[in-house]
Amino acid sequence: MSARPEPTLLHERELMRTRGIRWLAAVDEVGRGALGGPVSVGVVLISPDTESAPGGVRDSKLLSAAARERLVPALLAWAPGWAVGHASAAEIDLVGIIGALRLAGERAVASLPHMPDHVLLDGSHDWLTRPAPSLFDGAHESGDPRALPTYTLTVPVNVPVSVLVKADMSCSSVAAASVLAKTTRDAIMVELAGVHPAFGWEQNKGYASPDHLDALRRLGPCEQHRRSWAIPAGPQGAELREDEPRAVIVGPGGSGLGSAGASEGS
Repeated sequence: MSARPEPTLLHERELMRTRGIRWLAAVDEVGRGALGGPVSVGVVLISPDTESAPGGVRDSKLLSAAARERLVPALLAWAPGWAVGHASAAEIDLVGIIGALRLAGERAVASLPHMPDHVLLDGSHDWLTRPAPSLFDGAHESGDPRALPTYTLTVPVNVPVSVLVKADMSCSSVAAASVLAKTTRDAIMVELAGVHPAFGWEQNKGYASPDHLDALRRLGPCEQHRRSWAIPAGPQGAELREDEPRAVIVGPGGSGLGSAGASEGS
C-alpha cells in the first residue's frame, strides 16, 4: 500500500488567489463524538505570504500523541495566528452539538490576531455561520430560551465560509488546526481527569471506551458529561443532582475563550 501523501497549501493558495483573500482561517474540530468534556475548534490563520507548513503535518487522527506534541512548537512558530475555542458539556446540553461547535468556533475566531476574510472549514456542512432568523424559531435552534445568554458572549463570524470534505487530509492549514485543537483538548481532559479520576479521561479523552462506559454504569455521570446524550445513567441516586454546580466554561486559564497566539511579526 502506498503511503498517504502529506497535505499541502495548494488548495488554500488557489482559494486566496482567486478570491483575493488576505487572511484565511483554516478550521477543524475535535471532541464532537465524546461523551464528556468540551468540544474544541482549532483555527489556523494564513496569508498568501505564508510558507509551506512544517514537515510531518497531517490530520491529527493519523498521528500518535507523541508526534502531535512534537509538532506543536513548529506549528506555533509557522502560523501567523492560531486559536482554539471550547464549548463545555453544559453548553452542548443547552444548544446542541452544532450550536456548541459554532460557539467554540466563534470564540476561536474572536481570539485571532487578525479577522479573517474567509474561512476554510473541514467537512460538508457549514456549522460556523449562524442560520438566518425565522419567525418560527425559538431562542435558538434548540428552542431553549436559556441558550440566549450563551450566545450574547460571542460575535458571529460574518465572512464567507468554504467547506471541503476531508480538508484535514489535503490541506496542511486545516491539518495544523486539527493538531492544535487535539493537543489542547487532550490537555484539558487530562486536567479534568485529576478532578474525576474514575472515568479514565487521561486515556480515553472522554470518548466511549469500555472503561469509561463501565464507570458511567457504576457511578453515573458527573458535571462534565453531556447529560442530554444517551449515556449510561448509573445506579439510582448516583446521577448529578440538579442543584450541583455545572461549569459552563472550561479550558486553559478558565477563560473559555480558548488558547490563542500569533507568530512574531504578525
